[in-house]
Amino acid sequence: MTSLTTFAIAAGATFFGCFMLVPLLLGLARILGLYVIIPERCCAVYILFGKVVATIDEPGLHILFTSMGWRAFVVNWMGKRHILDMRLDQTYLRSQPVNSEEGAPMGIGIWYEMFISDPVAYLFKNTDPRGSLAANVSNSTVRCLSNLPLGAMLINRHPMSNTVRAEVSPKSHEWGYKLGSVYIRKVHFRDAGMIRQIESKVVNRLRQVTSAIKQDGANQVSIITSTAERQAAIEFAKAAAIRPQIVGAALENISRDPEVSSAMFEVLETQNIITHGARITLIPEKNEILSQVLASEVSMQPPVPPMISKSSGLTPGMFGTGFGQQ
Repeated sequence: MTSLTTFAIAAGATFFGCFMLVPLLLGLARILGLYVIIPERCCAVYILFGKVVATIDEPGLHILFTSMGWRAFVVNWMGKRHILDMRLDQTYLRSQPVNSEEGAPMGIGIWYEMFISDPVAYLFKNTDPRGSLAANVSNSTVRCLSNLPLGAMLINRHPMSNTVRAEVSPKSHEWGYKLGSVYIRKVHFRDAGMIRQIESKVVNRLRQVTSAIKQDGANQVSIITSTAERQAAIEFAKAAAIRPQIVGAALENISRDPEVSSAMFEVLETQNIITHGARITLIPEKNEILSQVLASEVSMQPPVPPMISKSSGLTPGMFGTGFGQQ
């Protein structure tokens, strides 16, 4: 039991000392001005009886007695401490009114960075350094960028940004606020009627360009088509000119063989008959019944003067009503 009691007392004392007594002692030491902890990118300015007694801008733990002497013990009670944020800040000013050289009302949006460069000047030389810097940037923008050509104002943003930065930086540094990067982010028209006129002109110009492109394409297509038709007509004319020569040469080769020539002409004649849809009646050989039927049909018709002589050896019964083939 003795060892457990000793362990419990030691654990309780350690807990009380680490989590309650040590923070209380450290807080009391900070109140008495023994030390101070400065965060990253921060600055502490100590004022006693209306005078700046110390400026600490290095992050870490600082013993005030080494930098202020005996005043470290009373500065927290009788003086004042300012903690300043030294980090980079950004601001955007919208639609600063300027006029172009042609008289067009323009608006310029400017974006800039700033940070505290002199803590003492930031606290005492200007009651509102941030607002003064914004006003300085706005005035410099209007003063430096007015009466510029409209084309240069819409295109050359980098030279305009450098001009504004060179105009603002010296004055802002006197107030402890240093200007960083400056960038002209937006240039636009402020007059709604002018914006509508420009939009209508752009639309009309786009329509003209589109029509010109379509017409040029149609002209190119017409040129290509006419050229192709001319070349095709030339080739067809050449083909029509040499066609009789080719056909004549082929017929000459065919006529050298009488059997081939006769067969070819018979085929051509048959093809022409089939193509024109002529009516054909075929009479078989040595068929007396069919001959009698045809003869009876002929006898029922009115007499026709004979056109064929007996000496030819042909009789009317040998032909049909249409084209006859024996």
